[in-house]
Amino acid sequence: MRRIFWLAMGITMGIMVMRRLQSAANQLKPNALAERTGRGVADVGHQAKSFWSDVRVAMRQREAELLEDTGLDGDLRARPEDFDPRTPRTPQ
Repeated sequence: MRRIFWLAMGITMGIMVMRRLQSAANQLKPNALAERTGRGVADVGHQAKSFWSDVRVAMRQREAELLEDTGLDGDLRARPEDFDPRTPRTPQ
C-alpha cells in the first residue's frame, strides 16, 4: 500500500513539474515574446499620443493667454466712434 501511495505521489509531482516547465517554455517562444513586446509598444504609443494631446491643449491655452495679455489677439477694444472723424477726440 505504501509503495502505491509513493508511486502515485511521484507521478503527480512529475506531471506538475512537467506542466510548469512547459508553461515556462511556451512563454519563451518567439511568438509569445513578440506578442508581449507588441502589447508593450502599443501601450507606450498610446501613452505618448495621450501625452502629446495634453501638451497641445495646454499650448493652445497658453498661447491664447499670451495673445490676450499682449493685445495681439485682434481685440484692441476699439469702438466704431473711435474711427468717426466727426467725433471729438479726448486726449489720453
